[in-house]
Amino acid sequence: MNKIQSHSFHVPVMGIGYTIDTPLKVAQYGISSVISLVDDMLIERMREFYSRKFDLPFQSITDKIDDFRAKRITAYLDLVDKLVRQKFEELKNSISQKGEELEKYFNMLPDSSEIKGRFEQIKNEKLKDMKSWLNKNLNLGSIDVNIMTKLDKENYRNDELLPVEYNDAHAALRGFAQSQLESGIVLSAGMNPRLYSYFENFSDFYPDKNGELKKKIILKVSDYRSALIQGKFLAKKGLWISEYRIESGLNCGGHAFATQGFLLGPILAEFRDNRDFLRQTLFEIYVDALKEKGKVIPETSPVVKLTAQGGVGTNEEHNFLLKEYNLDSIGWGTPFMLVPEICNTDEETLNLLANAHEEDLYMSNISPLGVPFNSIRNNTLDIEKERLISLEKPGAQCVKKYASLSKEFGNKAICLASRIYQRKKIKELDEKIQDPTEYKHEFDAITQKSCICNGLGTSVLLMNHMDTKIEGKAVAVCPGPNLAYFSEVVSLQRMTDHIYGRTNLISRKDRPHMFIKELGLYIDYLRQKMAEAPKPYSLKQTQYFDEFISNLKNGMQYYQKLFSEKITGGKNILEGLSLENDRIKEFS
Repeated sequence: MNKIQSHSFHVPVMGIGYTIDTPLKVAQYGISSVISLVDDMLIERMREFYSRKFDLPFQSITDKIDDFRAKRITAYLDLVDKLVRQKFEELKNSISQKGEELEKYFNMLPDSSEIKGRFEQIKNEKLKDMKSWLNKNLNLGSIDVNIMTKLDKENYRNDELLPVEYNDAHAALRGFAQSQLESGIVLSAGMNPRLYSYFENFSDFYPDKNGELKKKIILKVSDYRSALIQGKFLAKKGLWISEYRIESGLNCGGHAFATQGFLLGPILAEFRDNRDFLRQTLFEIYVDALKEKGKVIPETSPVVKLTAQGGVGTNEEHNFLLKEYNLDSIGWGTPFMLVPEICNTDEETLNLLANAHEEDLYMSNISPLGVPFNSIRNNTLDIEKERLISLEKPGAQCVKKYASLSKEFGNKAICLASRIYQRKKIKELDEKIQDPTEYKHEFDAITQKSCICNGLGTSVLLMNHMDTKIEGKAVAVCPGPNLAYFSEVVSLQRMTDHIYGRTNLISRKDRPHMFIKELGLYIDYLRQKMAEAPKPYSLKQTQYFDEFISNLKNGMQYYQKLFSEKITGGKNILEGLSLENDRIKEFS
């Protein structure tokens, strides 16, 4: 198992392909990152790519093999684990040659790191003693994985529906559970009780004879109530949540799961204030469930980590979050899209990101999942989509089908971004709507959906000069609003220097504090929701909007008190709050 973590940040999952091999680039430096398990076709291609690169034997796992999805995922994760461990050993052994990789490991650590200071003191000691010290103190970054719990498509063989354990998310979980990894699985996109129950089938999620967990459950949440509900559900099955990964509802990349006006600061405060209660409550339920199953019972409550992500962009914000909310780590996602050394951002997309401003970054409706999706204007997937619409061929071929969840036109689900679905919907439109303005509005709503299954994985193929015949060359990209303040393509070293306050990558002076930015995003979101709602509002809509506004006001009062008392430079933050307060008054 890993020692005490080296870094106070981690790299979250980004898209499907952007971080699919990031552990191979950062884990040996003690940095944790996350691999998406959505696309087993891409995963299999990456396994072949790295097997060839490192001259390792490769045997294809075709879709004709039973349980091929899970087997592909297991094989790839085992390969990544093997290569990461080899790199880590090579890094430690390079002490005999004064290796650059070892220096890089220590150079990236925060200046306050105890092992960094100790290394400087003893690095000229005897080689044997140094090797022993490195083995005891150097930490390997965690190779975590991510499952979007709602992407649990049913699967067929020879037109016969397969059992539920062959569903996409179930198979991905099985692929991880059967791998050699000692790491965590990040569950995102909400609760899936059937999938959660499936965890009970795998021994690695239960304590071993020493009370340790080989594989850990990490839950991505946006509020405390959801965390407690899901934690109890899993604890009753003898399953422990080792980390709550708290994400901003709107100030994040990828899919955005908006709260009803609950802001990140008050949410983090609620987790901090209830941390001990949460752990103890769940531990009591957990112990009872383990007893009933005849499993090993830990002597003390397992660790519960609290981490946060979404919009953090400065060393001041990073340190404040750690100290004020007693967090264990901070997720830095979007800024790392400008670090091609570790994130698979192709050159054209990299230039698009580096030159993006606030108006270029927007919350779209392009995701076929029906969830708001952070995107950037003029990405090549959108350009290709508009080209097909102009040719009267809207929709994608839908080769991979991972987002095929709609059964509107039959028992076999299809994707809202697929050509077959959009043709059917447009045919319905032709038959029932005559008014040109109404027709265009409905047509645009249908055709705006994009094939992000392909688009979010294409960049890694382009970067590695791999064949894109199946996927095409169009790239989707999913940065958060925070990207507007980063405009420089940098190395991993420079980004870590920025995170730890050794340099500053933000040249603009007008960047708002991350909490103020999120507040503004929620006000914009509410305004849009109110504009879209039919007039006059129903009683239910009125109650929803009133509660939303009340939650925003309560959050602002929390920030007013917090920034007045504790924050250095709070004057500028309070000025930002005042401006947003004026915007809130528009809803009165």
